[in-house]
Amino acid sequence: MLLPDPAATDALATRLAALARPGDAILLEGPLGAGKSAFARAFLRALAADPGLEVPSPTFTLIQSYPLPGGVEAHHLDLYRLSSPAEVAALGFEELREGIVIVEWPDRLGPLAPLDALRVVLDFAPEHGEAARRAILSGWEGRR
Repeated sequence: MLLPDPAATDALATRLAALARPGDAILLEGPLGAGKSAFARAFLRALAADPGLEVPSPTFTLIQSYPLPGGVEAHHLDLYRLSSPAEVAALGFEELREGIVIVEWPDRLGPLAPLDALRVVLDFAPEHGEAARRAILSGWEGRR
């Protein structure tokens, strides 16, 4: 699907956040600068029902956690600096899955990648303008 501008990316993230449930994993793939962090920010703000929620990139902290209405937590992971699934496991990934996890650079998960995850692949779409992105969604059949 074509996302012509950042507002379209935010709208997609907001729509998908409305479908998320505890135990869900959203795996964000794509090159640097394709909009993974912007998508995660909009997704988390929608989940928290707080458009002003501070959502820093977890590039250096690896995980940022957010309490959500209803007592659930969402966890935003940026695995870019990790090199193996063992490092991901050491972060307590399985325990984090009790809430909702949104993962940037999910290739680092290896065999830990949940089979029932929603995969969102974002890429540049320069033929449609500098800010345009293309999104390919897979998973969550029957829920989108």
